[in-house]
Amino acid sequence: MVVTRFAPSPTGYLHIGGLRTALFSYLWAKKNGGKFVLRIEDTDKARNSQEATQAILKAFEWLGLEADGEITYQSQRDEIYAKYIKQLLDEGKAYKCYMSKEELTELRETQMANKERTMYDGRYRDFDGTPPEGVEPVIRIKAPLSGEILVKDGVKGTISFQAEDILDDFVIARGDGAPTYNFVVAIDDYLMGINEVIRGDDHLSNTPKQIVVYEALGFDIPAFYHVPMIHNSKGKKLSKRDGATDVMAYKEMGYKPEALLNFLVRLGWSHGDQEIFSMDEMIELFNPKDINKSASIYNTEKLDWLNAHYIKNTPNAELVELLMPYDVVLTSHDKKEILLDALKERAKTLKELALLVNEIVITPTSYDEKAVKKAFKGDPISVLNAFGAKLTASEPHLPTEYHALMEEVVNEMEIGFGKIGMPLRVALLGKMGGPNIDVIMAVLGKEETMLRIANAITTHS
Repeated sequence: MVVTRFAPSPTGYLHIGGLRTALFSYLWAKKNGGKFVLRIEDTDKARNSQEATQAILKAFEWLGLEADGEITYQSQRDEIYAKYIKQLLDEGKAYKCYMSKEELTELRETQMANKERTMYDGRYRDFDGTPPEGVEPVIRIKAPLSGEILVKDGVKGTISFQAEDILDDFVIARGDGAPTYNFVVAIDDYLMGINEVIRGDDHLSNTPKQIVVYEALGFDIPAFYHVPMIHNSKGKKLSKRDGATDVMAYKEMGYKPEALLNFLVRLGWSHGDQEIFSMDEMIELFNPKDINKSASIYNTEKLDWLNAHYIKNTPNAELVELLMPYDVVLTSHDKKEILLDALKERAKTLKELALLVNEIVITPTSYDEKAVKKAFKGDPISVLNAFGAKLTASEPHLPTEYHALMEEVVNEMEIGFGKIGMPLRVALLGKMGGPNIDVIMAVLGKEETMLRIANAITTHS
């Protein structure tokens, strides 16, 4: 059974690159009828944030990426790590290093002066003398001093690391007994049954160290897939300005979760020319072996295009609920179907849709000067008065009925449609733009339409 995991550190928000890794891990587990595990790597007590932890969990809830089983917190597993540290010490595979901070600093300065790679020199590896006083020893693992470590990677192929170039006897527990990242990751992945690890290739340099831990403890080594980074349009590391922001910020900006997931699955993976993927299709088609070897490019226009597609295909009843956080309440609006049908074709985000709705349902308090200058040429007041008279004498409800009244004015006054359309649009919305005027009037209703026309006449007479 395939068991994957996502293991964020709660020292900051869940960013877009981390979410893509989680999505890939989730899809691969589900495709194989396996398990997707969520582990919070909160061993760094000085930097951990409970707020960040909650933000990560909220993001997963919003996106519908439900983990299998209970969430694991590394901070609750100290006894487990201590047991394996003791095992390695007892077996002579790890040792106590009494090197002081001053000694370590002096060693690094000497190595830098000699243009050597800065690394621990193994001076306490076989130490059997009297420990120096006043030094809380760290625990170091005995890493191989020569030879190669092979990382068999499902994306990049087999990668060879020379032990002497990348390894020293790295610390697996600090002086206060706190275990280190590469040590606890290897232990947790094994104990939790993680047999396929999908993660960013910024972790590739950690993998040889984790393999050293696996081998020292006699653990099976999982399959690895190291995913290239997401870059901006200039090929540089993604910044907040480009989109490397808190995942929940995408919700606030008005993106639908299915659009964001669809966008992310295409960053580094593809299935022919297909762009739109349901979750079921992603699960059916995804394979980490098909992930691109090169970095992917973040494209806001693609995300907006996808989000517009999902908004357009969202039932209106669902849109009513989704618009509520943006201060748009259409629950009891009797023309909400007409309104949303007209506007959801025009919006790239829910936030933009909310603005479009409010531009119609909220009475304008001012008029765009440029729009007025363009629309109120000639004698627009008489045109608006004529249309107002038509409204007073009729009971229109549907857009077609409002359109018929406009046509009557156009024919009777022998004017072009723009002569009524432009001033009427400005009267209704305070600006140019928006959906068809007859749709706007059908949404507003006769009384509100007449009121706005009267206000415009009074203001511009």
